[in-house]
Amino acid sequence: MKRLAAIVALASTATVTACGTTGASDTAQQGGGVYTTIDGSKQINASAPINPFNPVGSVFAGYNGMALAWQKNDPIDPDQFYPAIASSWTAAPDRSSVVIHLQPNARWSDGKPVTSEDVRVSIGLAYTQGGTAYALDPKAAGAAADIKVIDPKTIEITQGANRSATFLGNLLSTVVVPAHVFGRLLPPDFWQTLKTAQQASGAAAEQAKGKITGLAEKVIGFGPEHDVSAGPFVLERVNPGAALLRKNPYFYASRSIVPDKVKVLNYTGNEQIWNYLISGQLDNAPFTSVPTAVMRRIREARGSGVVTGYSPVSTSMAFNQARKPYDNVHVRRAIAYLIDRAQVTRIASPEGGTPAATTSGIHAKAARVWLGSGFDALDPYRVDPAKAAAELKAAGMTRRDGKWAMPDGSPWTVRIHVPASFSDWVAAAKSITSQLSDHGIDATVVTAADYTLYLGELAQGKYDIGFWLIGLGPSPYNIFQRLYGQANGWQMFGGRLKHVAPGTEGNWMGGPETADAGPDGKVDPGELTAKLNFVSPGEQKRIVGVLARVANQQLPVIQLWDYVNTQFVNTSRYTAFPPDDDEALRLSSGVWMQLGMIKKRQA
Repeated sequence: MKRLAAIVALASTATVTACGTTGASDTAQQGGGVYTTIDGSKQINASAPINPFNPVGSVFAGYNGMALAWQKNDPIDPDQFYPAIASSWTAAPDRSSVVIHLQPNARWSDGKPVTSEDVRVSIGLAYTQGGTAYALDPKAAGAAADIKVIDPKTIEITQGANRSATFLGNLLSTVVVPAHVFGRLLPPDFWQTLKTAQQASGAAAEQAKGKITGLAEKVIGFGPEHDVSAGPFVLERVNPGAALLRKNPYFYASRSIVPDKVKVLNYTGNEQIWNYLISGQLDNAPFTSVPTAVMRRIREARGSGVVTGYSPVSTSMAFNQARKPYDNVHVRRAIAYLIDRAQVTRIASPEGGTPAATTSGIHAKAARVWLGSGFDALDPYRVDPAKAAAELKAAGMTRRDGKWAMPDGSPWTVRIHVPASFSDWVAAAKSITSQLSDHGIDATVVTAADYTLYLGELAQGKYDIGFWLIGLGPSPYNIFQRLYGQANGWQMFGGRLKHVAPGTEGNWMGGPETADAGPDGKVDPGELTAKLNFVSPGEQKRIVGVLARVANQQLPVIQLWDYVNTQFVNTSRYTAFPPDDDEALRLSSGVWMQLGMIKKRQA
């Protein structure tokens, strides 16, 4: 799948100096050399401001962008983090508060110390964007209620009454910016306005919330004159082809940072990244979908290597159950029995995925931890045309002249929608339609011009079947939100859960509000998913087991393959990359450097 972020049109422009092609002096091997990579989360926009709140901003996580902490790649525990701006933290046993201790030697690239006030201002700016720990609704699960500066290096954040198991993880992921640069964006009465929004009621609270959210565009569009970074690097300049960052001498762990500079190359798609790798230009590239033939060419480059690890993401084929015949579970099961997932994976993601063992809603590695022996008890839906035919007959489908039709005899065509730019999804969809056609089901692939259009039309319920990423862990709440959250009709308002009708408010999956969970009886999957946000670990494990069984039997999606985090490295210039299955593999090379990895290759 292409690792491209949707580009958001913004009126503001940065005052960073744009230049032509990076000169030879930038690539010359100095003491530590120039480390070359790409940012897998976005393309470079040379006119974007140096602002982490801007979705295309010239801030690169782990290099000149810093969070309180960096999340480890643990399969089931979302609270496992590496220190960053925060050197340590202590959460109250009841999750009511977190005390954060900042790195004692942390300084900004202009020499000023990083203080609790920087964190406080960063949190204030995060409130203007909303969501996660910084929702303005006091009833929202996991919302921060109070921010207290204890001393210049210690700050305490209190959680609201509706506590969430994801609070610590969301809090530690907070991006930190310098108060002396960004603080001017918050009006003098901001904190009193925030207090009113959180504690008042009626018109006063709504007016206060409006004032805070009204700052969002101003915050997103803000462009500092130059980069002030607390990370290991500072942005020197950016152009349409690359961003160049130089080492920050004030970084608290500067002795661990080997390269003198980092060059982040721009790209327009997978093919350009492949060419960078084949020519040996990149020291590292994060996950990129690569066909086998291209992988062979990449491996032939001098120093080229591959590191693999766990990636808590799976690709699925999701049904719009508000559309016939996909409202019938027997039809969904029949299709599952006709798809050879191993063949699909070989064609679509041979280097970046493993065939899904079954449909559970969870990546297999995490599922085995959550479910134990219960994982093997799930129906694997191995290819079985006889079972598929029996399921179709149970759904009332008819077969004439070797073709399956609707119960009333009208033609049935399976239409699978995918974004045209996702090469692995297009290949997978074509493989599936071919397999279905072999068993008498007319099937076709329909592509959307781009991913943004695809997501919009998917949310509007325009598709019968579409591809959908699931298993987004490690939080069990986040995992099952993909199946039993907003896309399937369950929404949280004012701390209370409600279910909306199919085809409304983003409910494109159209599943029923309750489901038969076998020995667990009739359950409300959305309600169980919401409980994952605040119940004890033991209760989480029980609920995960119930939801996995519901997903396995009701098949709102068919899990196709579980991603493998395939990272590309080149040891021609640098060594000491993380090994296979390292917990840091989903983080940027900048974070690896902070953790003491990445050493200059000795001649």
